[in-house]
Amino acid sequence: MRNLKRDVVSRLRLPWRDPRVPWYAKAVGACVVAYALSPIDLIPDFVPVLGYLDDLVLVPLGLLLVLRLIPADVLAEHRVAASAIAERPVSRAGACRG
Repeated sequence: MRNLKRDVVSRLRLPWRDPRVPWYAKAVGACVVAYALSPIDLIPDFVPVLGYLDDLVLVPLGLLLVLRLIPADVLAEHRVAASAIAERPVSRAGACRG
């Protein structure tokens, strides 16, 4: 789960603000996130099997495309930064305070 969190942070959040990442990679990343969060699908979810299959196929393919569009050295740098973010201590007690 930690690796998944690191990869999502390094692939989507950190490159968004980096000027070395091409604009089209950012645009594809925004489209993938919008599609994943959107209630509108290519195939409605109430269609048995196919309704969820499009989400299971299109979102990972979109993430793979984003990875291919980001330069390798920039992506490696963001993975190191995301690992540092993931390793920070988390205060669960602080989250419960209100």
